[in-house]
Amino acid sequence: MRIFIGTIVLVALVVFEAGAQVRARARDLGVPREGETGRLNAITDVAGVEVGHATLISGEGTLVVGKGPVRTGVTVVHPRGRASTDPVFASWFSLNGNGEMTGTAWLDESGFLEGPVSITNTHSVGVVRDAVIEWMIKRPSAQPWALPMVAETFDGLLNDVNGFHVRREHAFAALDGARGGAVAEGSVGGGTGMICFGFKGGIGTSSRVTARTGGYTVGVLVQCNAGRRSEMRVGGVPVGRILSDQTLCVTAPVTGPPRFATGLPLCDAKATAPLDERREGMGSIIVVVATDAPLMPQQLRRLAIRAALGVGAAGGRGENSSGDLIVAFSTANARARQDTGVVTPRMLSNDAMNPLFYATVQATEEAIINAMVASPTMTGADGARAYGIPHERLQAALRRFNRLAELR
Repeated sequence: MRIFIGTIVLVALVVFEAGAQVRARARDLGVPREGETGRLNAITDVAGVEVGHATLISGEGTLVVGKGPVRTGVTVVHPRGRASTDPVFASWFSLNGNGEMTGTAWLDESGFLEGPVSITNTHSVGVVRDAVIEWMIKRPSAQPWALPMVAETFDGLLNDVNGFHVRREHAFAALDGARGGAVAEGSVGGGTGMICFGFKGGIGTSSRVTARTGGYTVGVLVQCNAGRRSEMRVGGVPVGRILSDQTLCVTAPVTGPPRFATGLPLCDAKATAPLDERREGMGSIIVVVATDAPLMPQQLRRLAIRAALGVGAAGGRGENSSGDLIVAFSTANARARQDTGVVTPRMLSNDAMNPLFYATVQATEEAIINAMVASPTMTGADGARAYGIPHERLQAALRRFNRLAELR
Protein backbone atom coordinates (compact mmCIF):
# COMPACT_ATOMS: atom_id res chain seq x y z
CA MET A 1 0.00 0.00 0.00
CA ARG A 2 1.30 3.44 -0.88
CA ILE A 3 0.74 6.11 1.77
CA PHE A 4 1.18 9.85 1.28
CA ILE A 5 1.81 12.16 4.24
CA GLY A 6 2.64 15.74 3.43
CA THR A 7 5.37 15.57 0.79
CA ILE A 8 6.55 12.13 1.85
CA VAL A 9 5.74 9.06 -0.28
CA LEU A 10 6.29 5.66 1.27
CA VAL A 11 5.59 2.14 0.03
CA ALA A 12 4.59 -0.76 2.30
CA LEU A 13 5.66 1.09 5.44
CA VAL A 14 3.26 3.11 7.56
CA VAL A 15 5.18 6.23 8.57
CA PHE A 16 3.47 9.59 8.90
CA GLU A 17 5.12 12.98 8.92
CA ALA A 18 3.67 16.43 9.46
CA GLY A 19 3.85 18.94 6.65
CA ALA A 20 1.74 20.34 3.85
CA GLN A 21 1.83 19.62 0.15
CA VAL A 22 2.80 22.66 -1.86
CA ARG A 23 -0.06 23.14 -4.32
CA ALA A 24 -1.76 26.08 -5.96
CA ARG A 25 -4.54 27.80 -4.07
CA ALA A 26 -7.48 29.87 -5.29
CA ARG A 27 -5.74 33.17 -4.65
CA ASP A 28 -2.67 32.04 -6.60
CA LEU A 29 -4.90 31.91 -9.68
CA GLY A 30 -6.54 35.29 -9.15
CA VAL A 31 -9.83 33.96 -7.84
CA PRO A 32 -11.53 37.00 -6.26
CA ARG A 33 -12.05 36.77 -2.51
CA GLU A 34 -13.45 39.11 0.10
CA GLY A 35 -12.18 39.76 3.59
CA GLU A 36 -8.81 39.70 5.31
CA THR A 37 -7.24 36.29 5.84
CA GLY A 38 -5.03 35.08 8.62
CA ARG A 39 -1.33 34.52 8.04
CA LEU A 40 -1.75 31.03 6.59
CA ASN A 41 -5.30 31.42 5.25
CA ALA A 42 -6.08 28.16 7.04
CA ILE A 43 -8.04 26.79 10.00
CA THR A 44 -4.72 26.65 11.90
CA ASP A 45 -4.71 30.47 12.00
CA VAL A 46 -6.92 29.92 15.05
CA ALA A 47 -4.27 29.49 17.72
CA GLY A 48 -3.96 25.95 19.05
CA VAL A 49 -5.79 24.17 16.23
CA GLU A 50 -3.86 21.26 14.72
CA VAL A 51 -4.63 19.18 11.61
CA GLY A 52 -3.41 15.71 10.69
CA HIS A 53 -3.87 13.53 7.61
CA ALA A 54 -3.37 9.86 6.81
CA THR A 55 -3.56 9.28 3.04
CA LEU A 56 -3.93 5.84 1.44
CA ILE A 57 -3.34 5.43 -2.30
CA SER A 58 -2.59 2.11 -3.99
CA GLY A 59 -3.51 0.02 -7.02
CA GLU A 60 -5.19 0.76 -10.32
CA GLY A 61 -7.55 -0.88 -12.79
CA THR A 62 -10.49 -3.17 -12.15
CA LEU A 63 -12.14 -2.99 -8.74
CA VAL A 64 -11.55 -6.07 -6.59
CA VAL A 65 -13.32 -5.63 -3.27
CA GLY A 66 -10.84 -5.99 -0.44
CA LYS A 67 -7.82 -5.37 -2.67
CA GLY A 68 -8.45 -2.03 -4.32
CA PRO A 69 -7.77 0.30 -5.97
CA VAL A 70 -7.53 2.36 -2.79
CA ARG A 71 -8.04 6.15 -2.70
CA THR A 72 -9.02 7.11 0.86
CA GLY A 73 -7.79 8.21 4.28
CA VAL A 74 -8.44 10.08 7.52
CA THR A 75 -8.26 13.77 8.46
CA VAL A 76 -8.25 14.97 12.06
CA VAL A 77 -8.78 18.43 13.58
CA HIS A 78 -7.71 18.96 17.21
CA PRO A 79 -9.41 22.12 18.58
CA ARG A 80 -6.76 22.78 21.26
CA GLY A 81 -4.00 20.59 19.89
CA ARG A 82 -3.40 16.88 20.34
CA ALA A 83 -1.91 17.31 23.82
CA SER A 84 -4.98 18.98 25.33
CA THR A 85 -7.95 17.25 26.97
CA ASP A 86 -9.78 20.52 27.64
CA PRO A 87 -13.16 20.53 25.82
CA VAL A 88 -14.38 23.45 23.73
CA PHE A 89 -17.81 25.04 23.47
CA ALA A 90 -19.35 23.84 20.20
CA SER A 91 -22.50 23.23 18.20
CA TRP A 92 -23.47 21.72 14.87
CA PHE A 93 -25.93 22.05 12.00
CA SER A 94 -27.32 19.76 9.30
CA LEU A 95 -28.09 21.43 5.99
CA ASN A 96 -29.09 18.00 4.67
CA GLY A 97 -28.84 14.85 6.72
CA ASN A 98 -27.89 12.09 4.27
CA GLY A 99 -24.67 11.53 6.17
CA GLU A 100 -23.14 10.73 9.53
CA MET A 101 -21.51 12.78 12.27
CA THR A 102 -21.18 10.86 15.51
CA GLY A 103 -21.21 12.49 18.93
CA THR A 104 -23.87 15.08 18.11
CA ALA A 105 -26.40 13.94 20.73
CA TRP A 106 -23.99 14.65 23.59
CA LEU A 107 -22.85 17.84 21.88
CA ASP A 108 -26.46 19.07 21.85
CA GLU A 109 -26.91 18.06 25.47
CA SER A 110 -23.69 19.39 26.96
CA GLY A 111 -22.59 22.17 24.61
CA PHE A 112 -19.04 20.80 24.66
CA LEU A 113 -16.95 19.10 21.99
CA GLU A 114 -14.62 16.66 23.72
CA GLY A 115 -11.65 15.49 21.70
CA PRO A 116 -10.92 15.82 17.99
CA VAL A 117 -13.10 16.02 14.90
CA SER A 118 -12.22 13.19 12.52
CA ILE A 119 -13.31 12.83 8.88
CA THR A 120 -13.07 9.73 6.69
CA ASN A 121 -15.09 7.75 4.15
CA THR A 122 -18.64 6.57 4.80
CA HIS A 123 -17.83 2.94 5.54
CA SER A 124 -14.88 3.70 7.82
CA VAL A 125 -16.69 5.80 10.44
CA GLY A 126 -16.86 2.85 12.85
CA VAL A 127 -13.20 1.89 12.79
CA VAL A 128 -12.09 5.51 13.08
CA ARG A 129 -14.50 6.13 15.97
CA ASP A 130 -13.20 3.06 17.81
CA ALA A 131 -9.61 4.18 17.22
CA VAL A 132 -10.32 7.69 18.49
CA ILE A 133 -11.92 6.24 21.63
CA GLU A 134 -8.85 4.08 22.23
CA TRP A 135 -6.66 7.16 21.71
CA MET A 136 -8.79 9.37 24.00
CA ILE A 137 -9.06 7.03 26.98
CA LYS A 138 -5.28 7.06 27.28
CA ARG A 139 -5.55 10.80 27.93
CA PRO A 140 -7.89 11.00 30.94
CA SER A 141 -10.19 14.00 31.20
CA ALA A 142 -13.15 14.91 33.43
CA GLN A 143 -15.40 12.39 31.70
CA PRO A 144 -14.36 8.73 31.98
CA TRP A 145 -15.93 7.74 28.65
CA ALA A 146 -15.46 9.00 25.11
CA LEU A 147 -18.14 10.02 22.61
CA PRO A 148 -15.99 11.32 19.74
CA MET A 149 -17.11 13.19 16.66
CA VAL A 150 -16.41 11.32 13.41
CA ALA A 151 -17.92 12.45 10.12
CA GLU A 152 -17.86 11.06 6.59
CA THR A 153 -18.30 11.58 2.88
CA PHE A 154 -18.58 8.83 0.27
CA ASP A 155 -15.60 7.99 -1.97
CA GLY A 156 -17.03 4.83 -3.57
CA LEU A 157 -16.47 5.90 -7.18
CA LEU A 158 -12.68 6.21 -6.98
CA ASN A 159 -12.06 4.03 -3.92
CA ASP A 160 -12.74 0.44 -2.90
CA VAL A 161 -15.02 1.74 -0.16
CA ASN A 162 -16.37 -1.73 0.63
CA GLY A 163 -12.85 -3.08 1.12
CA PHE A 164 -12.46 -1.37 4.55
CA HIS A 165 -8.88 -0.27 3.95
CA VAL A 166 -8.82 2.38 6.68
CA ARG A 167 -7.55 0.75 9.86
CA ARG A 168 -6.97 1.90 13.42
CA GLU A 169 -3.28 2.60 12.81
CA HIS A 170 -4.21 5.10 10.10
CA ALA A 171 -6.46 6.96 12.52
CA PHE A 172 -3.71 6.91 15.17
CA ALA A 173 -1.23 8.30 12.65
CA ALA A 174 -3.52 11.20 11.75
CA LEU A 175 -4.23 11.87 15.45
CA ASP A 176 -0.59 11.78 16.53
CA GLY A 177 0.80 13.44 13.42
CA ALA A 178 -1.40 16.52 13.61
CA ARG A 179 0.40 19.84 13.70
CA GLY A 180 -0.26 23.54 13.44
CA GLY A 181 1.04 25.56 10.49
CA ALA A 182 0.24 25.13 6.81
CA VAL A 183 -2.42 22.52 6.02
CA ALA A 184 -2.15 20.04 3.14
CA GLU A 185 -5.11 20.42 0.77
CA GLY A 186 -6.69 18.54 -2.11
CA SER A 187 -6.42 14.76 -2.41
CA VAL A 188 -5.13 14.11 1.10
CA GLY A 189 -6.47 12.41 4.21
CA GLY A 190 -10.20 11.83 4.25
CA GLY A 191 -10.47 13.88 1.06
CA THR A 192 -8.26 11.59 -1.03
CA GLY A 193 -11.02 9.99 -3.12
CA MET A 194 -13.60 12.78 -3.03
CA ILE A 195 -15.30 14.63 -5.91
CA CYS A 196 -16.52 18.23 -5.66
CA PHE A 197 -18.95 19.72 -8.24
CA GLY A 198 -17.91 16.95 -10.65
CA PHE A 199 -14.22 17.92 -10.39
CA LYS A 200 -11.64 16.21 -8.19
CA GLY A 201 -12.23 17.53 -4.69
CA GLY A 202 -11.10 16.80 -1.16
CA ILE A 203 -9.70 18.90 1.68
CA GLY A 204 -9.67 22.69 1.57
CA THR A 205 -9.15 25.38 4.18
CA SER A 206 -9.30 29.15 4.60
CA SER A 207 -9.52 31.81 7.33
CA ARG A 208 -10.65 35.36 8.00
CA VAL A 209 -9.73 37.96 10.62
CA THR A 210 -12.43 40.30 11.92
CA ALA A 211 -10.48 43.46 12.58
CA ARG A 212 -13.57 45.47 13.60
CA THR A 213 -14.65 43.00 16.27
CA GLY A 214 -11.71 42.47 18.57
CA GLY A 215 -9.40 40.97 15.95
CA TYR A 216 -10.95 37.52 16.19
CA THR A 217 -10.09 34.77 13.73
CA VAL A 218 -12.44 32.33 11.98
CA GLY A 219 -10.89 29.28 10.31
CA VAL A 220 -12.67 26.70 8.16
CA LEU A 221 -11.73 23.25 6.91
CA VAL A 222 -13.92 21.33 4.46
CA GLN A 223 -13.99 17.83 3.06
CA CYS A 224 -15.82 18.52 -0.19
CA ASN A 225 -17.52 15.66 -2.01
CA ALA A 226 -20.72 17.49 -2.98
CA GLY A 227 -22.31 19.68 -5.61
CA ARG A 228 -23.82 19.64 -9.08
CA ARG A 229 -21.52 20.96 -11.81
CA SER A 230 -24.13 23.22 -13.39
CA GLU A 231 -24.69 25.01 -10.05
CA MET A 232 -21.01 25.69 -9.30
CA ARG A 233 -20.01 29.32 -8.76
CA VAL A 234 -16.57 30.86 -8.30
CA GLY A 235 -16.56 34.51 -7.29
CA GLY A 236 -20.16 34.70 -8.46
CA VAL A 237 -19.27 33.45 -11.96
CA PRO A 238 -21.22 30.39 -13.26
CA VAL A 239 -17.99 28.49 -13.82
CA GLY A 240 -19.69 25.09 -13.70
CA ARG A 241 -21.78 25.89 -16.77
CA ILE A 242 -18.77 27.28 -18.62
CA LEU A 243 -16.55 24.29 -17.76
CA SER A 244 -19.27 21.78 -18.52
CA ASP A 245 -16.99 19.18 -20.13
CA GLN A 246 -14.42 16.95 -18.45
CA THR A 247 -17.13 15.24 -16.45
CA LEU A 248 -16.76 11.95 -14.59
CA CYS A 249 -15.75 9.16 -16.96
CA VAL A 250 -13.98 5.78 -17.21
CA THR A 251 -10.83 4.88 -19.09
CA ALA A 252 -12.30 1.57 -20.31
CA PRO A 253 -15.79 0.02 -20.40
CA VAL A 254 -16.93 -1.39 -17.05
CA THR A 255 -18.14 -4.96 -17.49
CA GLY A 256 -19.66 -7.51 -15.15
CA PRO A 257 -22.14 -6.86 -12.33
CA PRO A 258 -23.21 -3.23 -11.81
CA ARG A 259 -20.69 -1.16 -9.85
CA PHE A 260 -20.35 2.52 -8.98
CA ALA A 261 -18.58 3.30 -12.26
CA THR A 262 -21.13 1.44 -14.42
CA GLY A 263 -22.76 3.75 -16.95
CA LEU A 264 -20.10 6.45 -16.98
CA PRO A 265 -18.98 7.57 -20.48
CA LEU A 266 -15.55 6.75 -21.83
CA CYS A 267 -12.98 9.44 -21.16
CA ASP A 268 -11.93 9.50 -24.83
CA ALA A 269 -15.49 9.70 -26.17
CA LYS A 270 -15.93 12.50 -28.71
CA ALA A 271 -19.40 13.31 -27.42
CA THR A 272 -19.61 13.18 -23.64
CA ALA A 273 -22.78 11.41 -22.57
CA PRO A 274 -24.88 13.27 -20.01
CA LEU A 275 -24.60 12.05 -16.46
CA ASP A 276 -27.45 10.15 -14.91
CA GLU A 277 -29.59 12.71 -13.06
CA ARG A 278 -29.28 10.60 -9.92
CA ARG A 279 -25.49 11.05 -9.97
CA GLU A 280 -25.66 14.84 -10.23
CA GLY A 281 -25.28 16.43 -6.82
CA MET A 282 -24.53 13.12 -5.10
CA GLY A 283 -22.01 13.19 -2.31
CA SER A 284 -21.56 15.20 0.86
CA ILE A 285 -19.57 17.97 2.49
CA ILE A 286 -18.24 18.24 6.02
CA VAL A 287 -17.41 21.73 7.29
CA VAL A 288 -15.39 22.40 10.45
CA VAL A 289 -15.51 26.00 11.69
CA ALA A 290 -13.06 27.17 14.37
CA THR A 291 -12.86 30.56 16.05
CA ASP A 292 -11.10 32.19 18.98
CA ALA A 293 -14.06 34.49 19.60
CA PRO A 294 -15.70 33.81 23.00
CA LEU A 295 -18.98 32.28 21.88
CA MET A 296 -21.54 30.13 23.68
CA PRO A 297 -22.94 26.93 22.07
CA GLN A 298 -26.09 28.63 20.76
CA GLN A 299 -23.95 31.32 19.14
CA LEU A 300 -21.76 28.64 17.62
CA ARG A 301 -24.85 27.03 16.11
CA ARG A 302 -25.55 30.39 14.48
CA LEU A 303 -22.01 30.34 13.09
CA ALA A 304 -22.48 26.78 11.78
CA ILE A 305 -25.66 27.81 9.99
CA ARG A 306 -23.77 30.65 8.26
CA ALA A 307 -21.23 28.13 6.97
CA ALA A 308 -24.12 26.60 5.02
CA LEU A 309 -24.44 29.96 3.25
CA GLY A 310 -20.81 29.60 2.21
CA VAL A 311 -21.63 26.18 0.74
CA GLY A 312 -24.50 27.83 -1.12
CA ALA A 313 -22.27 30.63 -2.41
CA ALA A 314 -20.08 27.99 -4.08
CA GLY A 315 -23.15 26.34 -5.61
CA GLY A 316 -24.12 23.69 -3.05
CA ARG A 317 -27.87 23.29 -2.80
CA GLY A 318 -28.24 20.63 -0.11
CA GLU A 319 -29.22 18.02 -2.68
CA ASN A 320 -31.32 15.06 -1.58
CA SER A 321 -28.47 12.54 -1.56
CA SER A 322 -25.94 14.90 0.03
CA GLY A 323 -24.92 14.87 3.68
CA ASP A 324 -24.05 18.50 4.41
CA LEU A 325 -22.96 18.57 8.06
CA ILE A 326 -21.23 21.40 9.90
CA VAL A 327 -19.60 21.70 13.32
CA ALA A 328 -18.41 24.98 14.86
CA PHE A 329 -16.27 25.39 18.00
CA SER A 330 -14.59 28.15 19.98
CA THR A 331 -11.15 27.87 21.53
CA ALA A 332 -11.93 30.68 23.98
CA ASN A 333 -13.04 29.99 27.56
CA ALA A 334 -10.37 27.47 28.44
CA ARG A 335 -11.27 25.18 31.36
CA ALA A 336 -14.93 26.22 31.16
CA ARG A 337 -16.01 22.69 32.06
CA GLN A 338 -15.25 22.16 35.72
CA ASP A 339 -16.16 19.11 37.77
CA THR A 340 -17.83 21.21 40.47
CA GLY A 341 -18.62 24.79 41.28
CA VAL A 342 -19.57 27.78 39.18
CA VAL A 343 -17.64 28.94 36.13
CA THR A 344 -17.85 32.38 34.56
CA PRO A 345 -17.30 32.13 30.82
CA ARG A 346 -16.89 35.15 28.55
CA MET A 347 -19.43 35.73 25.75
CA LEU A 348 -19.33 38.06 22.78
CA SER A 349 -22.45 40.15 22.41
CA ASN A 350 -24.88 38.93 19.75
CA ASP A 351 -24.86 42.48 18.39
CA ALA A 352 -21.16 42.05 17.59
CA MET A 353 -21.48 38.78 15.66
CA ASN A 354 -22.12 40.03 12.13
CA PRO A 355 -18.39 40.23 11.22
CA LEU A 356 -18.03 36.60 12.36
CA PHE A 357 -20.97 35.61 10.16
CA TYR A 358 -19.40 37.28 7.12
CA ALA A 359 -16.03 35.71 7.91
CA THR A 360 -17.56 32.24 8.15
CA VAL A 361 -19.39 32.54 4.82
CA GLN A 362 -16.30 33.87 3.05
CA ALA A 363 -13.88 31.30 4.51
CA THR A 364 -16.21 28.38 3.77
CA GLU A 365 -16.66 29.41 0.14
CA GLU A 366 -12.91 29.86 -0.34
CA ALA A 367 -12.08 26.56 1.38
CA ILE A 368 -14.32 24.75 -1.11
CA ILE A 369 -12.57 26.39 -4.08
CA ASN A 370 -9.17 25.63 -2.53
CA ALA A 371 -10.13 21.95 -2.26
CA MET A 372 -10.68 21.78 -6.02
CA VAL A 373 -7.78 23.99 -7.07
CA ALA A 374 -5.36 21.81 -5.06
CA SER A 375 -6.64 18.52 -6.48
CA PRO A 376 -5.12 17.14 -9.69
CA THR A 377 -6.91 14.64 -11.92
CA MET A 378 -7.26 11.23 -10.28
CA THR A 379 -8.09 7.83 -11.79
CA GLY A 380 -9.28 5.16 -9.39
CA ALA A 381 -11.38 2.00 -9.18
CA ASP A 382 -12.51 0.54 -12.54
CA GLY A 383 -10.66 3.34 -14.30
CA ALA A 384 -13.11 5.95 -13.02
CA ARG A 385 -11.63 9.40 -13.50
CA ALA A 386 -12.35 12.74 -11.85
CA TYR A 387 -10.64 15.64 -13.61
CA GLY A 388 -8.91 18.34 -11.66
CA ILE A 389 -10.37 21.75 -12.33
CA PRO A 390 -8.33 23.25 -15.23
CA HIS A 391 -6.56 26.29 -13.80
CA GLU A 392 -6.06 28.25 -17.01
CA ARG A 393 -9.65 27.72 -18.12
CA LEU A 394 -10.89 28.75 -14.68
CA GLN A 395 -8.90 31.96 -15.01
CA ALA A 396 -10.27 32.54 -18.51
CA ALA A 397 -13.84 32.15 -17.24
CA LEU A 398 -13.22 34.69 -14.48
CA ARG A 399 -11.53 37.07 -16.91
CA ARG A 400 -14.54 36.85 -19.22
CA PHE A 401 -16.72 38.29 -16.43
CA ASN A 402 -14.07 40.79 -15.28
CA ARG A 403 -13.69 38.87 -12.04
CA LEU A 404 -10.04 37.80 -12.28
CA ALA A 405 -8.12 39.50 -9.49
CA GLU A 406 -4.65 40.92 -10.05
CA LEU A 407 -1.94 38.54 -8.91
CA ARG A 408 0.53 39.94 -6.41
